[in-house]
Amino acid sequence: MSRSVRTRPEGSGQTLSEAYDTALLDLDGVVYAGGRAIGHAVDSLAAARAGGMHLAYVTNNALRTPDAVAAHLTELGIPTGADDVITSAQAVARLVAEQVPAGARVLVIGGEGLRVALRERGLEPVESADDDPVAVVQGYGGPELPWGRFAEACYAIARGVPWYASNTDLTIPGARGIAPGNGAAVEVVRIATGATPQVAGKPLPPMHRETILRTGARRPLVVGDRLDTDIEGAFNGDVDSLLVLTGVTDAARLLAAPPQHRPTYVDADLRGLLTGQPEVVAAEADGAFRCGGWTASAGAERLVLEGDGEALDGLRALCAAAWTAAGEGECALEADKALARLGL
Repeated sequence: MSRSVRTRPEGSGQTLSEAYDTALLDLDGVVYAGGRAIGHAVDSLAAARAGGMHLAYVTNNALRTPDAVAAHLTELGIPTGADDVITSAQAVARLVAEQVPAGARVLVIGGEGLRVALRERGLEPVESADDDPVAVVQGYGGPELPWGRFAEACYAIARGVPWYASNTDLTIPGARGIAPGNGAAVEVVRIATGATPQVAGKPLPPMHRETILRTGARRPLVVGDRLDTDIEGAFNGDVDSLLVLTGVTDAARLLAAPPQHRPTYVDADLRGLLTGQPEVVAAEADGAFRCGGWTASAGAERLVLEGDGEALDGLRALCAAAWTAAGEGECALEADKALARLGL
């Protein structure tokens, strides 16, 4: 399945907040960074909500409970209830509960968010491989998680106990920079045991299913900053997505994206939910794509950009040219000169 950039909801001149009933928003790199709200996030979300869009916050971070996440967002000026937060801990807890007996003991390698989610499903969190668990569940436990917790997981897995992971994000952003995420911790256990866990979080289907079940969204829009979790998760769920450039994805990485990492829309930040989306037009005569004052095309060795105007319009035109040229693969055409013209 190939996907081309689209900058206008099909069949209308609506803004995204009008065209979709629910925004499924990632947190780190989209709503906040290092615990602080990203520029324009608070006002943009307030306006989208006032216009009737349901806002749901979907995170692969299994450490904090929905109550804690909601309290943090509310402190930032984004009124949020716990029911508006969906975590990978909830997704993995449902996955486990569907495969083990009710009330079963589960060895937890992670934080409070994972324990709360397991109890919500009627399961009993335990701390030791000697507590006769029927499953091992691993989620992000924060920088203070003791090394001995990984040993407990290994002891249980070596006895044949099935292993589950909330997510496999290798990194997690923080106030001081990028730190090891749950995926890095999962690799520690994988190397020691040779086992492979069942994974629930983005971009895999259990997380999307959990989100839809909890929100009741009929026409959702996934909003994220990561191609390999947020955008791929939307692709796997066959729903539209908005990539914002406030997090880990830069313009060069976006242009090289394979089909499953190509967002439906691209914008600078969450103001993209509210603005009219300029149209990308394919010029059949020369194979170029036009957006705003820019025209982009794919040459033999590089992407070519001509014209002038808003930088984002140029990026949208470049995406259309790059992804069309790449087809089902990744675009390897040189893009530095074109992006330099846009200041990207």
